[in-house]
Amino acid sequence: MSQSPLLPTPVLESVEGEQTPLLQAPITSRPISSLALVHNAWRFVTSNGKVATGSAIIGFFVLVAIVGPLFVHQNPNLFTNQILLQPSAAHPLGTNQGGQDVFSQLVIGTRSSLFWAFVAGVLVMIISVTVGLVSGYLGGITDDVFSLITNVFLVIPSFPLAIVAAQYFSRSEFTVALIVALTNWPWGARVLRAQTLSMRNREFITAARSSGERTWRIIFFEIFPNQLSIVAASFITTTIQVLLQVAGLEFLGFGDPTAVSWGTMLYNAYNNSALLLGAWWWFAPPGICIALLGSGMALLNFGIDEYADPRLRLKRKRAARQKAVAA
Repeated sequence: MSQSPLLPTPVLESVEGEQTPLLQAPITSRPISSLALVHNAWRFVTSNGKVATGSAIIGFFVLVAIVGPLFVHQNPNLFTNQILLQPSAAHPLGTNQGGQDVFSQLVIGTRSSLFWAFVAGVLVMIISVTVGLVSGYLGGITDDVFSLITNVFLVIPSFPLAIVAAQYFSRSEFTVALIVALTNWPWGARVLRAQTLSMRNREFITAARSSGERTWRIIFFEIFPNQLSIVAASFITTTIQVLLQVAGLEFLGFGDPTAVSWGTMLYNAYNNSALLLGAWWWFAPPGICIALLGSGMALLNFGIDEYADPRLRLKRKRAARQKAVAA
């Protein structure tokens, strides 16, 4: 009874007179080749301007994080006597008050910031998916216990808690990412629980139970594939929050001072009065990178919402038609 999420054939629902796919309808599986999967993924990315733009921005930063350090030949933590040099051929983004090359720090910091934001986002996704799906499907005392834990974490202010926890534990990047992840999972868990409650009594789930499939297989192979769009949107939203919170904690001085990241760059620039000294090349690049990456993830999230929600797709098509008529 396993259903493949690779090529869904949703039940059609009429939305204002048009036939559009129903997001949470049961899906049937069809064999699909790797080439067809790549083609479908490429068509999805290029079919929506928000998805294409967001994917391009995220892809650029991922490329910088992977291959950028191979082209950096200067130690980002090396102190020199070339203090506060403006951008030049030798130093594309100038130097800071310690004579350190800002461009080298930015490139190395891209890998660190992106990696830990992704790790924390994955941890949040794993916890929220497990708690949300298990709680919604099993119900009863299990649902009560998980709901109680989720509600407790929902009312805890995550950022102040992260500050307090970082003060008492090691200020490594792993600690900061772990603290942020453990305080951001309840929102996604609540959404997935609600969707699972609406799906657990559908016909294909009942048929799977009748055929003797195990509970864990029904949860993760029957229900979970039908919620991939929600999980993807939740993962991207969480990763944006994690990126901002990790950078915020590092900016406030709760990160590892020896590590190189966008947050520590802003922290050092603030402590050394880069703004008063007019050293815009010191604090502007990491701030712009955080804003760009966050914007790219937000655009990708909006595009996924349009793809998953038939009404948003219909609204976008109508806006495009009206624009074409007006032109």
